[in-house]
Amino acid sequence: MDLAINGKNAIIGASNGGLGKACALELAKEGANVLICGRTKETLEIAHQEIDKAGTGTVTSVVADLATKDGQKSVLEAASKAFSVVDILVTNTGGPPPGKFEDHDSQAWDNAYQLLLASAVALINGVLPGMKAQQSGRIIAITSQAVKQPVANLILSNSVRASVVGLCRTLANELGPFNITVNNVMPGFTRTDRLKSLVGGGDDFSMLTGDVPLGRVGEPDEFAAMVTFLASARASYITGVSIPVDGGWIKSLV
Repeated sequence: MDLAINGKNAIIGASNGGLGKACALELAKEGANVLICGRTKETLEIAHQEIDKAGTGTVTSVVADLATKDGQKSVLEAASKAFSVVDILVTNTGGPPPGKFEDHDSQAWDNAYQLLLASAVALINGVLPGMKAQQSGRIIAITSQAVKQPVANLILSNSVRASVVGLCRTLANELGPFNITVNNVMPGFTRTDRLKSLVGGGDDFSMLTGDVPLGRVGEPDEFAAMVTFLASARASYITGVSIPVDGGWIKSLV
């Protein structure tokens, strides 16, 4: 299947590791020019080299913390220098700390808002004029299965990520006339450093997989395949949806 991504320009948030890096790799393999970012220079350089080797397009990397206005500005300025226009935006950041309601003060809630929602709003604001001008674009948010079925001990993520879904669904209505699709992808338990930290380190995820019909955690490239499809020409009539990549963990009918 020709996804018609070759030569497209993409920004992928928090892409020096985990799901963001996996998405950047898959897009690069399809021939996209990718801009990756992350807070740590060393891991970003490693990701840059790996993606550059795997893909056929250009790779631009920016050290940036997307939870800050300076980080958001750095990414958008680098994109304006690297690309004539951004065709694909994948919003993504790391997750806020775990805990129950009483574990988090007002600053923790503010931090979660900046990390998860404000960062997405800023990047969308930055790329939207160009997408509207060319009458096409793909905006894809990476959230979590928690927006559909809350995960225990992750109240910050459960709460604030749900607002990103509201943003995406509303934007899909507003941007449809410009041929810009806006979708949300909900990863389930996926083998990343974030998941390892939540289970105390290591690769024993058995405490999580009992409710997963497929009986295992997902792999980052399995998730990235869905994001790449939604970024493609083949997904031109899909907008305003939230798609789980969770091995069947979410049990609701709709």
